[in-house]
Amino acid sequence: METSTETLLYAAELVEENGTYTLVVEDVRRGGIQTTPVPKAMVDKLPTFLSALAAKLDPSAPPRRW
Repeated sequence: METSTETLLYAAELVEENGTYTLVVEDVRRGGIQTTPVPKAMVDKLPTFLSALAAKLDPSAPPRRW
């Protein structure tokens, strides 16, 4: 019997503070953290970007709405 384990590699958060958005990505394995500001227009389009990425990575999957 084969077992599998999941290993968290990266953790990402999109943080809003006083109308300013920041993407925070943590490299869990190596212990680093990177941050970058994100314009509100990009935040508003995030569901579209995620759907496009999912479709590109698995074209056989049905489209999803976020």
